[in-house]
Amino acid sequence: MLHTVLLTHFNNSAGTEQDIAVHYESFGPSLGTAPVVLVNHSLTGNSEVTGSEGWWKEIVGPGKCIDTSLFTVLSINVPGNGAGGGKDLLENYSEFTLADIAKIFLEVLKELKIKRLYAIIGGSIGGALAWEMAALNPAVAQNIIPIAAHLRTSDWVRAQCKVQEQILNNSADPVHDARLHAMTLYRTPQSFAAKFRRNKNEGNGLFEVENWLLHHGKKLRERFHLSAYKLMNHLLTTIDISRGSGDQIAAAAKIEGKIHIIGIDSDLFFTSEENRATYRELKKVKKEVFYSEMVSPHGHDAFLIEYEQLECMLSPIFKTNNSVKNEEDTHSAVWHG
Repeated sequence: MLHTVLLTHFNNSAGTEQDIAVHYESFGPSLGTAPVVLVNHSLTGNSEVTGSEGWWKEIVGPGKCIDTSLFTVLSINVPGNGAGGGKDLLENYSEFTLADIAKIFLEVLKELKIKRLYAIIGGSIGGALAWEMAALNPAVAQNIIPIAAHLRTSDWVRAQCKVQEQILNNSADPVHDARLHAMTLYRTPQSFAAKFRRNKNEGNGLFEVENWLLHHGKKLRERFHLSAYKLMNHLLTTIDISRGSGDQIAAAAKIEGKIHIIGIDSDLFFTSEENRATYRELKKVKKEVFYSEMVSPHGHDAFLIEYEQLECMLSPIFKTNNSVKNEEDTHSAVWHG
């Protein structure tokens, strides 16, 4: 069930003032009665993180790794992602940065009287949003868990977003066609080879990999607005917790909570090399930072596939009776699954 917070007179980075309706869902105990975990959705996701249609139901729910019998799970829709209906789409999306979205999320927490979260967690742009929120409010959470995400937009990600932008602005079937390109970034050649084995479909004569891409394009076209896709793609280009100074490590060092960085060894989008570099540099100036790496042939989407590995990495954080020593031992290592 969607709930709404109306933020009046919000000023974005371009200086535009407007009212913004923000939609959220909560799961588990009522707000104010249990520790709160904020789960940030990814580019085409939404606030429905658990339940029968939940995109992370294998991780979030009663008795699951993020246990909704112990934690209140809060998930906020990025304004303009279409979850609240067409009237809430941001036609001036290019005026917003991911830091603006982080400010909006922090305002929602304030409206809900949540002073401090137990954890912020998210994958992909949702993980980058966790970085942005913690940089803006270093005391916002006890645990910050960015998965398959970076604290700045790399040249590689920016380049891919430019290709996406060109497709979204010029294709006759923009959401469908942009999704085809995106899916090739979210997986790997090894993942495709193992899944499709160059097989053809006897019904339509297409290779199964082609059918798979067309299926995902059609599926997203049916549920996602073009304006929402343009917004989210644009936000990917604005990740920068340094606020333009170029010193992301200095900004991250000010974060008070424990930082648990999770990378994916085969990620072709937010690469593990950059996440490892962030960990190494941040560890020099901040004690409570940990790194884990998923080993998977599936690339960026592994955080939506490799649930056993992910649960192994997250369990020490969400089993609150574990010692700090145990947490350090677990999260400084690579998981070899």
